[in-house]
Amino acid sequence: MKKLIAFAGSNSLNSINKKFAIYTANQVNNTTVEILDLNDFNLPVYGIDYEIKHGIPNVAHQFLEKIKGADGIVLSLAEHNGAYATVFKNIFDWMSRIDGKLWSDVPMFLLATSPGGRGGVTVLDIAKGRFPFMGGNITATFSLPNFNDSFSPTGIVDDELKRRFEIELEKFEKSIQ
Repeated sequence: MKKLIAFAGSNSLNSINKKFAIYTANQVNNTTVEILDLNDFNLPVYGIDYEIKHGIPNVAHQFLEKIKGADGIVLSLAEHNGAYATVFKNIFDWMSRIDGKLWSDVPMFLLATSPGGRGGVTVLDIAKGRFPFMGGNITATFSLPNFNDSFSPTGIVDDELKRRFEIELEKFEKSIQ
């Protein structure tokens, strides 16, 4: 059975991106899912002076090992001011100091959602442009707009969005076979 890790690029305790990542990962057949929470991987703000003085914190190594040990990654990015949330950018920066190809070519379903009509598409585009240079094997992407109206505990409620999501989900499932 394949192992997925799922997490949100957010540290909000009520993260809609975490809800979406968990939902998505649980839709993938024949897998076990490990849910990661960035709150469990507390890191100092990255800075070269800190790294020189203290080295790379063990928690950054631990998170990177989760990435490397997975057969697939489901990541839903929160968008803050048109870019990554600070907490995600920080762990991303720390991991890149350990391994520049931090995503290790693990198949990735890259998601974003927001309460607004653009659904985090800006941060999704940033990641789609950047991650491949860092070992990112993005096999599927999906942006869910208007989260509060488009999503319920049972899934995506809009038929057209659900159809598009299922197409991307199938691409991701095929990539981890």
